[in-house]
Amino acid sequence: MNTEQLRAFVQVAREGRLTVAAKQLGVSQPGLSRQLQALETELGVRLLVRAPGGAVLTDAGERFLPYARRALEALAAGTAELGALTTTPRGTVALGTLHSVGTYLLPELVRAFKGRYPEVLPRLSEGTHEELEARVARGELDLCIVNLPMRRVDLVAQKLWEEELVLAVPRGHQLTKLKRPVALTEVVEEPLVVIPGMAGTHALEAACEARGLKPRVAVEMDNAEGLRRMVERGLGVALLPALMARDHASRGFDVVEVEKGGPRRQVALVHRGEEYLTAAARALKTFIVDSLRRSGP
Repeated sequence: MNTEQLRAFVQVAREGRLTVAAKQLGVSQPGLSRQLQALETELGVRLLVRAPGGAVLTDAGERFLPYARRALEALAAGTAELGALTTTPRGTVALGTLHSVGTYLLPELVRAFKGRYPEVLPRLSEGTHEELEARVARGELDLCIVNLPMRRVDLVAQKLWEEELVLAVPRGHQLTKLKRPVALTEVVEEPLVVIPGMAGTHALEAACEARGLKPRVAVEMDNAEGLRRMVERGLGVALLPALMARDHASRGFDVVEVEKGGPRRQVALVHRGEEYLTAAARALKTFIVDSLRRSGP
């Protein structure tokens, strides 16, 4: 039994399809099948059966899965401990971010980080809050940057910054003519572009309720960058993090400030714990925290 066989089994159990699992692991499907067969031969039981909908765990497979996961996690922790002994950070570090952070903050931060740590290769990916937390918990990402509050209790979060949300409106919108911050109750009759479940959306819903109105949702999105693009196309107004509004003059939307006490977001750096971080991951974490502490986002 080896780690490749355990990874193959855990990945197939997670994805439910050999073709998808093979692609995720970067191996051929026949090669993946051979690893699974070798593992089953050594254990003397069938772990998976093929069905029309994909690969299904047998009862033995269900029982073995948590042990396989713990074995891989223990190996990752041991490898991370050895990596921490390296005095010069090197190798790959996987960082996941929200779309807004990846687009508007990371390019300059990564440029500066690479100047200090040329032997570290940042591997960046973007996703939703839930996706990023899950990938950190599974060990697929070393770090991620997401909004607080956290969804999971098994991860460690360090607050990076807090910022207000501003109202993004199509260029030349009537609200820009007020030349002052607006209350959200003044916005409730506008068509809205929202991300369901987010703090800004809850604030808009509360403002609508205060006016006895039903929100006029024009479009629902799953990321803030999508909100911005919809506003630029004139489909409605949206609450965006201030980070995304700094260069609005060069884009196709205007910004209206929200009255004091409006919605804000807190952004945090998340990982599984110091003992899981390699020297490269620790270097990136420290660099991000120190850089934002000095100059903000």
